[in-house]
Amino acid sequence: MPLTRSGQLLVFGVLGLSGCVRLGPDFQSPREAWPGHWTTPALEHVSQRSRTPDFRQWWQVFDDPVLNRLIAEADANNSDLKVAGLRVIEARAQLGIAQSGRYPQLQQASADSLYFNRKQSGGSNPQNSHFWQYGAGFDIGWELDFWGRFSRAIESSDASYFAAQANYEDGLVLLRAQLASTYFSLRTTEARLRVAKENAKQQKRNFEITEKLFKSGQSAELDLQQAKTQYLGTLSTIPNFEDQVLRTRNSLAVLIGRPPGTLPQLVENEGLIPLVDRTVLQDVPANLLLRRPDVRAAELNVAAQSALIGVAETDFYPSLTLLGSIAWTTDTLNGTPRSLDLIGGPSLRWNLFDHGQISNNVRVQDARLQQLIEAYRERVRQAAREADDAANGLIKSLEREAILREAEVAARRSLVLASAQYREGYSDFQRVLDSQRALLEQQDNYLVSRSDAVSNLIALYKALGGGWHSALPKVDPATRQQMEARTDWGKWLDEPSAAGPKKENNHE
Repeated sequence: MPLTRSGQLLVFGVLGLSGCVRLGPDFQSPREAWPGHWTTPALEHVSQRSRTPDFRQWWQVFDDPVLNRLIAEADANNSDLKVAGLRVIEARAQLGIAQSGRYPQLQQASADSLYFNRKQSGGSNPQNSHFWQYGAGFDIGWELDFWGRFSRAIESSDASYFAAQANYEDGLVLLRAQLASTYFSLRTTEARLRVAKENAKQQKRNFEITEKLFKSGQSAELDLQQAKTQYLGTLSTIPNFEDQVLRTRNSLAVLIGRPPGTLPQLVENEGLIPLVDRTVLQDVPANLLLRRPDVRAAELNVAAQSALIGVAETDFYPSLTLLGSIAWTTDTLNGTPRSLDLIGGPSLRWNLFDHGQISNNVRVQDARLQQLIEAYRERVRQAAREADDAANGLIKSLEREAILREAEVAARRSLVLASAQYREGYSDFQRVLDSQRALLEQQDNYLVSRSDAVSNLIALYKALGGGWHSALPKVDPATRQQMEARTDWGKWLDEPSAAGPKKENNHE
């Protein structure tokens, strides 16, 4: 039966009001005032503004082709990064589920075919009958978004989707910093191994000389045993360095998505690891701090949780659902009618007595929101601390490197003088041994100081969120092929447009 004019006006009025009210708080950024103008003397000292290299590819300041190739391979093959990319796809699908709430929640077609065989015995009119009965129907139910339940759920899922993207970018930042740090740690360990071998070689010659002098009666046994002790002590450090080299290479192999083993692209560099005393920025530290992917993810988590308060508050109010059904039935009996029923109307449901369940659920969501606000602010403070610590660490490690550079030169000269005086008989052999020990110690400390400086520079780029961008798709071709063989993904595995998921037809 068609709706009357008043009924039509009622339906259109209900549809017009649907979604006009959105319960719950609108998102308010949890940012505090201080990050907007934050900087420190250490950051100002070690930062310089330049357009090259791109902050998103900060590792190019080292001008190391091997490092560039390793990072490119890690971007393509690292498993943790792949998982982060797949979580973006998962969040995108979750957003599609939330957006389906804009449309009728129930759209169900049914069909049935029933066979009846009735046998009556006894009585005055026993009979047997059998027939088929057929039916088909379509039911629709549409809960109107009066209070913003579905729009707030979409808002929450939308923020979670972008938070997943920020987490993916944070994975890029962490991966590239870890890979560069591991690579330079390998180079440092290899250099320390070379220094140990060179000193062991020199100490072995001294030991052999003192052994000949002792056997010829020109030297005391004490000199022999001291030379032997020093030589064997240095020799004992070599297996430890070799073990560190192998372990670090294995770490690199796993980071770039390979099984542990030899890496042909790791050509051993004989030169010292490069020292860079400035970080190249394309923006002020305060803006880069807030641009950091994990900071953005924390803020988006606040936005997602803020919308969930509105979802919880909608349970206080009645839900209005428009219901409709079309049912058709017939059978194979002669003379029986066929029927076509059209049924429709609104349905109102209101949970009047919940014994505090709804109100306490709202409180739970609000408490979670406040937790995320505090977590965001703590994340910003920790990011600022990491940046300042790394900047101070870079300054102090460079100061230490300069001091140790002079100390190494002095130790090398001291060994030359001690050896000459010993040969000429002006000093005992102990001074030679002391000079050799000091030289090895200063050479090793110098290499460690250079490594510390590079580590602090990498930590500074990481603290400011450098390296967050990648041109590669979040799902690599091999993984995509494997997933599409299992499931119809449609266009969901494609990279979304810059307009974002709100512009996409995500309900398909």
